[in-house]
Amino acid sequence: MAPGETVDMSGYLFKFHEVKQTQGPNYVAQQGLITVSYKGNEVAKLEPQKRVYQVQKMPMTEAAIDAGLFRDLFVAIGEPLGNEGAWSLRIYYKSFIRWIWLGAVFMAIGGFCATCDRRYRLKLKESA
Repeated sequence: MAPGETVDMSGYLFKFHEVKQTQGPNYVAQQGLITVSYKGNEVAKLEPQKRVYQVQKMPMTEAAIDAGLFRDLFVAIGEPLGNEGAWSLRIYYKSFIRWIWLGAVFMAIGGFCATCDRRYRLKLKESA
């Protein structure tokens, strides 16, 4: 994507603004700026990074995630494409991803409730 370009994904409009160089405590990063809007309202500002650590000299990608109960917005920056500040970006809209973890919590609560049921303890006393 080149600066100023937009991508529409499931009603969310991702607009790529720029990539600038930033300095961290032990790395140098290329940091992108992407704004996300839904029905004309700005929902999130995402700032993914491509970091190069001073010790390793290997590029690492730091994704930007806007997490919500019903959806996650995910942007990761790739490589520069070489023309007018264009970069490759991975943009994802993942719906109900938090519900996978919430489902596991509900199953654990259900298992706990089942083990606390008095009917199962009464059967153990009768058989002993």
